[in-house]
Amino acid sequence: MTLSDLPTLNAMLNGASALLLGCGFYWIKRGNRRAHQSCMMAALGTSTLFLISYVVYHIGAGHTTFQSPAWFQPFYLTILATHLVLAIAIVPLVFMTVYLALMGRFEFHARIARWTWPIWMYVSITGVAIYLILYHIFPQR
Repeated sequence: MTLSDLPTLNAMLNGASALLLGCGFYWIKRGNRRAHQSCMMAALGTSTLFLISYVVYHIGAGHTTFQSPAWFQPFYLTILATHLVLAIAIVPLVFMTVYLALMGRFEFHARIARWTWPIWMYVSITGVAIYLILYHIFPQR
């Protein structure tokens, strides 16, 4: 695996996180706490691997810029800005949500998870979208 493979790996990890988050939501709505916990811990694992891979990539490759087409740049920058702000915000929310569950404080866990889950899902999905935009829809030269 080379540095140039990491954006694809990152998108796959983000996609896996989104899928696992969806499964975790499905299971908790059906009352299966064990399956929910397994999915959510796996989502935490894939998100952690993503973060490590992301940092390694950007240390080695620098930053990526969107250059064309110019008409799409405002849309891209809006997606990117919301993704970045929420990606920073989600880290302490995830830790707090997981901590509350591990401590058995499920009422508080559920309250904060109502905020954590949609933000985490948004960050995971927009991570894949950003990859598709930069590398497949409007590949940057």
